[in-house]
Amino acid sequence: MKVLIVDDEQPARERLASLLERMPEYEVVANASNGLQAVRLAQQLEPDIVLLDIRMPGMDGLEAASHIAEMDTPPAVIFITAYEGHAIEAFETQAVGYLLKPVRQERLQEALEQAGRPNRAQLGHLQDSTPQGRTRSHICARVRGNLELIPVESVHYFQADQKYVTVRHDEGEVLIEEPLKALEEEFGEDFLRIHRNALVARSRFCGMEKNNQGGFEVVLKDSGERLEVSRRHVAEVRRFLKTL
Repeated sequence: MKVLIVDDEQPARERLASLLERMPEYEVVANASNGLQAVRLAQQLEPDIVLLDIRMPGMDGLEAASHIAEMDTPPAVIFITAYEGHAIEAFETQAVGYLLKPVRQERLQEALEQAGRPNRAQLGHLQDSTPQGRTRSHICARVRGNLELIPVESVHYFQADQKYVTVRHDEGEVLIEEPLKALEEEFGEDFLRIHRNALVARSRFCGMEKNNQGGFEVVLKDSGERLEVSRRHVAEVRRFLKTL
């Protein structure tokens, strides 16, 4: 079975690889040092199992696992963690494979044999139970059958249209199926609602102007793109612009 090892610490990756060398039925196909690399390698190499560290800079293991779970045939995931106490109870309750550092040979063997594919509910529960939970660093979209990861910092705005949300970003735009309200709850510190159907990145505001119909529009930096501001959000947008 093909195994992908993901850990930001080289000694940890080397230890896991060394342990796996003693198990001829498992083949290490690649190593990754962060969550973003993990998602990309999982798509390219289609491993059977991912050994995934939780605490990593940038995209952490929980976010990476949530993106990997969007694959058509996702690999089994075994989390590597130094957490103890209630966090470990959460892993056990949700029946997701996990290994405590330092990883032991017999425990690794057992986890590999019991490896399962965590579903979205399990991942959500783990995210809620993990200390110092934070927002995603990337948005995941399915484009022509492949997963595309868009850095949140490159997003200009989210705009809802029925069941889909358009994500406008530096390189273009994609469609996702996430409620705008959920995106606002997650990214509210960095995005401001200007309309019932739109959230705009606070860093992209250039100003607000009246249009020919007497309504208001925000003007975005660099692109000059204009988006309608609903009457109920005009005052809030004005207050925000005064802080720039």
